[in-house]
Amino acid sequence: MRDNLARETRILQPNRLIAPLMIAFLIGGCTTTDPYTRETKTSNTAKGAGIGAVAGGIIGALVNKKDRGKGALVGAALGGAAGGGIGYYMDQQEAELRRALEGTGVSVTRQGEHITLNMPGNITFDTNRTEVKQAFYPVLDSVGIVLEKFNRSNIEVAGHTDSTGSREYNQQLSEKRASSVARYLESQRVDPRRIFTQGYGETSPVADNTTVSGRSINRRVEIQILAPRA
Repeated sequence: MRDNLARETRILQPNRLIAPLMIAFLIGGCTTTDPYTRETKTSNTAKGAGIGAVAGGIIGALVNKKDRGKGALVGAALGGAAGGGIGYYMDQQEAELRRALEGTGVSVTRQGEHITLNMPGNITFDTNRTEVKQAFYPVLDSVGIVLEKFNRSNIEVAGHTDSTGSREYNQQLSEKRASSVARYLESQRVDPRRIFTQGYGETSPVADNTTVSGRSINRRVEIQILAPRA
């Protein structure tokens, strides 16, 4: 009996080491240099692959009770592929958006697997108007091209205002502006089933509403691009 136990231990130990080594390889081999800060960092693709591999390995080991080592390996491989695939998809989408929007006044920020496009109100709409400025059409055209290409992501278009005027007016203004941007994207062949609109009025300021510059920053439309489900 001891001989059998020792033999099983020798078989499982190498398998237990492979999954962590796979994860280390994925993460270590997928570092990138941030084009703005010049810092070396782990890409979101590698992070996704590592998280997916860990989760998949745990599930695989639990499911395959007869051979937990083999189950962990299979689960880690599948989980890593799924996580890495989403990370890579969002990495590519972010890169194309940054290229398309460079110099337009629209900022592109990334938090986890969400991408946010911040469109300042002064370049998107005239004062107290809800129609997108014609001068801004080419910018939204560029956004539409990328969103149509990466058609697995869901999109939330959110309108925001400053605190000038009544809450009711600001709420309606934010809703109508979000709707205008969404309808324009739909005219550029972005599937309307992917798009959700939300008006936040003056409830979500990102700057001080008591200053002119702060109010200008708060008047904005944000497009949130959400990672597809694995």
